[in-house]
Amino acid sequence: MRLVLIISIFFFALSASAQRKLTGTPTNRPSITLDDEEESDDDSEKKDIKEVETEVSSYKIITMANDTTYVDTTLTIQKNYKYNYLRRDDFGLLGFQNIGQTFNRLTYDFDKLSNSPQFGARARHFNFMEAEDINYYDVPTPFTELYFRTVFEQGQNVDAFFTSNIKPNFNLSIAYKGLRSLGSYQNTLTSTGNLRLTLNFNTKNKRYYAKTHFVAQDLMNQENGGLTAEGERLYINKIPEYDERSSVAVHYQNAENQLDGKRFYLDHFYKLKAADSTSKYELRVNHSINFSDKEYRFTQKEATDIYGETYENKDLFNEVEYQYVKNKFGASYLQPDLGVLEGFIEHTNYNYGFKSIVLQNEQTIPNRIKEDVVSVGGKYANDIAGIQLKANAVYNLSDTFEGYDLKASASYQIDSLNLAQAELKLNSARPNFNTMLFQSDYKNYNWYNPDFSNIKTQSLSVLFNSQTFGSYKASLTQINNHTHFGLIDNPDASSSVDSLVKPMQSNAQVQYFKLQASKDFDFGSFALANDVIYQNVMSGESAFHVPEFVTRQSFYYKDYWFNKALYLQTGFTFNYFTDYKSDGYDPVLAEFFVLDENFKNFYTLDFFFNAKVRTARIFFKLENFTTLLEGNNNFAAPRHPYRDFAIRFGIVWNFFM
Repeated sequence: MRLVLIISIFFFALSASAQRKLTGTPTNRPSITLDDEEESDDDSEKKDIKEVETEVSSYKIITMANDTTYVDTTLTIQKNYKYNYLRRDDFGLLGFQNIGQTFNRLTYDFDKLSNSPQFGARARHFNFMEAEDINYYDVPTPFTELYFRTVFEQGQNVDAFFTSNIKPNFNLSIAYKGLRSLGSYQNTLTSTGNLRLTLNFNTKNKRYYAKTHFVAQDLMNQENGGLTAEGERLYINKIPEYDERSSVAVHYQNAENQLDGKRFYLDHFYKLKAADSTSKYELRVNHSINFSDKEYRFTQKEATDIYGETYENKDLFNEVEYQYVKNKFGASYLQPDLGVLEGFIEHTNYNYGFKSIVLQNEQTIPNRIKEDVVSVGGKYANDIAGIQLKANAVYNLSDTFEGYDLKASASYQIDSLNLAQAELKLNSARPNFNTMLFQSDYKNYNWYNPDFSNIKTQSLSVLFNSQTFGSYKASLTQINNHTHFGLIDNPDASSSVDSLVKPMQSNAQVQYFKLQASKDFDFGSFALANDVIYQNVMSGESAFHVPEFVTRQSFYYKDYWFNKALYLQTGFTFNYFTDYKSDGYDPVLAEFFVLDENFKNFYTLDFFFNAKVRTARIFFKLENFTTLLEGNNNFAAPRHPYRDFAIRFGIVWNFFM
């Protein structure tokens, strides 16, 4: 954490020396073009930028897909929702007791399907930044953002970011997000770090463009296995002696799991033919490389019997490694009438495995899965009569790792206030690696399933987004061979459910309908923000559990004070979900598994007070404050308590030089 403090102090001192006056309102600017770079005068390098009033819209944030947004220093209810450890809206996620622990899902979307299997340990990936989560920047002056928020017991959550254009065509950024939080219960310490370095470059003649990043991440959680049966009984009955949460009995106090990752990513292209006054078409050659290395480990000083028999009784150490190298080569053609057309070929090398072979019950469990996969694909985007068409397809030329991913969408901007969109997704991919192969000192956690079938997902969604009527999205998803962790038996009341966890594929087809509606009402100085999700699992409900309703409402007051020197928001946020069968959490795998137990609904009520002074946004919140009167016996997942009342505050501060 010393590194976090040093970076924060350095950025603060550097940026506070010269804060610029900014004008303009940031907006979103999606694009179907191959990039969003804009021409600039060659003479701009000769200007003293400090003598020029710079607009906020000049501070560009560029995604992996080359969509561009701008730095936004406003204070809105959406900014309040994103002010958390994940730095994104966590509606539909039920957080565990401590910051930095995992989340139980109350709802699902299928926006990030892949044609290849994933690593596993998905419960550790909520704060793991993948390649598509990294942004690139183009700024006229150095820009800094500092994030700070208090945590539960002995720690802090900090995210420090700095970016600057060394030259008009050469941007660098560095960021580090760090967390340490002890937690209220025994053995729930969390300690995480996310280091990000990015570069955004183009040549002066505008022919060559490159975006690259390096990311190093370590996400560690101590694990206690949840409450014991006796601890759970006392917690549910709200026994006053156990209001001191550190005295509540847990299964063990000697284990932790950790996900580490490093990644180098480069995406660049060269214009063989650039558009000019005599010719409108453009031809490019593209290349990208993604080299990722991940490691997941579970360690425990002394074995516990709740996971069954073991090979070792002390100093358990289970580690799995994963290397992933993808090279993508392609060519793109752009013409105003024909749109954007791209073809590409990919080569991916997978290397997933352990250090030893396991012989168990006359079965040999290998130590590694290695595969080379060649894929072909294409992209298309165009605007025809006001309808924006996009399509993306990739197909694996492999018998072992066969798969495909197809996405097609059509959107129509009805007018400046209303947008309609329809999207179709077809996907087939091998199940995650940890369902096909896993090893552990716990005998039950050793398996090899090379015959698992591909998971096939089809999803159709429609969206209507209106500044007047709100946002509405309906989706229907069908999943064949749904692969999950579950129980191989129905244990009796005295059994430990975790000892029977195994990967399995559902024979029943999952059909899942989801309708999400969002609408804000403004009453002058008061406002009401509403988010509602309705869900229905029409078939396959034995392996796919979600509550029928998930809701969030915020009623708040907003206004300017002190001659508009301060803008504030203050009010209440209400969250609620209906009864359902919640998944259980397994710390050995860092995965959730399907349970056939009813999970009680509950609500939370938070009070917040937020203020904005220039480019600083201050946040103050009383979380789950009704438990001060009612007590708390709610759960984030079976055996894992939900958070108690807490007072939390912090700041997000932007600096412009």
